[in-house]
Amino acid sequence: MKSTIYLLFVSCVVVTASLMFAQQAGSSSDSKPAPPQAENDPHAYSGMYAFLKEGEFVQLTVEDEGRVTGFISRYGDGESDKGAFLDQFFKTGKLDGNKLTFTTEMVHGVTFDFSGTVDRGDGKSRSDEGYFVIKGMLTEKSTDVNKKVTAQTHSVVFKMFPEDAAPAPAARQ
Repeated sequence: MKSTIYLLFVSCVVVTASLMFAQQAGSSSDSKPAPPQAENDPHAYSGMYAFLKEGEFVQLTVEDEGRVTGFISRYGDGESDKGAFLDQFFKTGKLDGNKLTFTTEMVHGVTFDFSGTVDRGDGKSRSDEGYFVIKGMLTEKSTDVNKKVTAQTHSVVFKMFPEDAAPAPAARQ
């Protein structure tokens, strides 16, 4: 009987030590969580991301079958809307794996086209800034009163806001 209890005690100690070692080995502070696979978690990239200027943002919502909805909230920089906060809703949007494209509706003669990717960033959890980042090319098209279109393309990186720090989404009117 004593040998059975002793054997049971030793087995418990060995199992506990093995579990503690496995937990420590799996929790390296340098390891980054694996990015979600779009096939397994297509909604993981949904959230708010910083836009071009301080206070501006992109709201991205991944829906079924890779459909993407959202909007850009930005400050106007035209003569009639200088400093006004403008919301530009997505006209089209698509996520294929981690490849993201969207086009906004025209607001005050301006549209945006984006083509790039959504990738895992430096944040260690969704409560950290930059857990996900949107990287790619953003084209801003402006149409003047004479219907002349000018386009500017920029390479951009938009970092996801921390989950608890995201501004409240604007209501669509």
